[in-house]
Formats: sequence, C-alpha cells, structure tokens
Amino acid sequence: MIDISTPAIGAVAAHAILLQRGGRTGGVLRWDAAGNCWRWSDPLAGLLYNWSPAPPAMAATVATAASLRLSESACALAACASGRLLLGQGKRLGLIELPAAGSVARTLQSQVLLTVDAAEPRTAISDGCTDRAGNFVFGTANTASDQRPIGSFYQYSQRHGLRRLALPVVVRAAGIAFSADGTRMVFADGNRILRCTYDADRARVGNVTTFAESDVTVGAAVIDSADCLWSIQGAELVRYDAGGAVLCRIALEGAAPVALAFGGDGLAQLLLLGNDGALYGLPSGLLDSATAGIADTRFDDMAPAVQAVG
Repeated sequence: MIDISTPAIGAVAAHAILLQRGGRTGGVLRWDAAGNCWRWSDPLAGLLYNWSPAPPAMAATVATAASLRLSESACALAACASGRLLLGQGKRLGLIELPAAGSVARTLQSQVLLTVDAAEPRTAISDGCTDRAGNFVFGTANTASDQRPIGSFYQYSQRHGLRRLALPVVVRAAGIAFSADGTRMVFADGNRILRCTYDADRARVGNVTTFAESDVTVGAAVIDSADCLWSIQGAELVRYDAGGAVLCRIALEGAAPVALAFGGDGLAQLLLLGNDGALYGLPSGLLDSATAGIADTRFDDMAPAVQAVG
C-alpha cells in the first residue's frame, strides 16, 4: 500500500487500493466519460485495461479489471468521438475498435494513421493527450543510451494531419497538460516543468518559460478545474497553482506512481496508477469539495481526414 502525507495539511491516512493487479507497468491512465470507466495501458505486457468504479453500495476493493491484448504496446491513449481509441504505439499513432461486450477475446490490431520520425530510430512516443479542441498533442523520447535531447512535440488532427510544435527538444517528453481555457500548455523536460501559450487552431506555441523546477525527474501531470497542476515527481505528488506556486506536497511510499487522472462522478476522484499495476485513490478529505478534474475532450476522428505523412 502507498501511504500519503503532506506537510502542507498534516498527515493523512493511507489511501485505498481500489484495484490490485500483479506485474509492473509504465502506462498511461485516462477516464473515459462515455464508457464510464478508467482505461490504462501496461506497455510491458501489451495489455489495455478498463475498469468501471463500483457503486457506493458495493465493496470498495475490486479484484479484477477487463483487459484487451494489443498487437503493439501503447504508451499514450485518448477516447475518440466515434467510440474508438487513439493509441500511441512506439513510433505510430493508430485507431482501434473496441470489441462488443461478450465477444470473443482477440488481439487488437491498430489502423495506423501515421509514423513519427520515420528516419530516426532512436525516438518513440512517450506522452500525449487531447487539447481542449479535440486535437491530439504528443511528444517523443530518445530511447537510446546516448540520451541526447532529440524528443519533439506534435499536434495531430484528422483535419490538419501532423503538425510539429515549435518547442525546445527534450530527452523525454512528459507531463503534457492544458489549462482550463486551452490557451496554455505545460510539459516536462527532465526536472523542469515548462509553460507556453498555445493556439490549437494554428498549432502555434510561444513564450516558453519555466513554470517550476524539481529535484527529481518530473513525470505525468493533470490540470484540475481550478487551473491547478498536479504533477508526479518521483515519490511525491505536487500541486501547483496557476502561477507555479506550490500548494501542497503529498509524500508517497511504496509503489511509485506513473500516471494519474481525475474521473468518476463529477470528476471528483483523483486516481494514481502505481508501477505495481494497482490503482490507488487519494484518502477521503485530501481533496476539498470544490476540487474536480476537467473532462478530456474526445479526439475528433469524425472530421474529414487529410493524407497521413510519415
């Protein structure tokens, strides 16, 4: 179990394991409002999981989650307007059709939309999410041992295709998130969180500044309805206000968190995905009644598509 405490508000009780699995995971965690379920990936096992939270009358601990086997591991995902899922798999973006309930289990093959950096064997997609307009924004990482900063950021849409964002190159793109109004983007570069202006229609960014710095490598992040940023930083979960000031630090012990997302009724529940494959919920009372997430905009896969480029 992971124990959580924060010097800013005093010690709190350990949070509950909502779903326990074996194995280890890198993964990404998202709340799918249309499907009323949490979705996350296990890149090492090539699996995609989904789990619907139990009604209040049921037990708090749920033993199993449904899983689908993918032909290639996924490190980024987004729910689509059509009901399909958009996946970042290695160097490719692809779409999968979710099987009907009760259908025979099979390995899901993606419909490949494009290949990123086809001439550069060292890079792969490392993080991504939809912006507030329904475009998919993602970044790449250097997977080679040299760890040179060659990772880049892109926006993909059916309407405009792949457009590179004019942001500094990084070793590993992480922590991509968007302000409530969609005009600002944050992303992580090593131990720094950077912020920039963002124009979804024109895929333009500008005024890149340092939002915050950490003593450790910064990981996944999400912005809540108060425009505050929740950031995974090693064994801590840190909440910042819109200006970059620390509001609280939540110390984590045990399985390291690798992803987080708001979801559930009213988007009022913040879950963590541990590297042990378990889902964890923050303890009651840590989030005030006004704290909630912002629903992910569904990727617009219904728009007329341009010819994919690689």
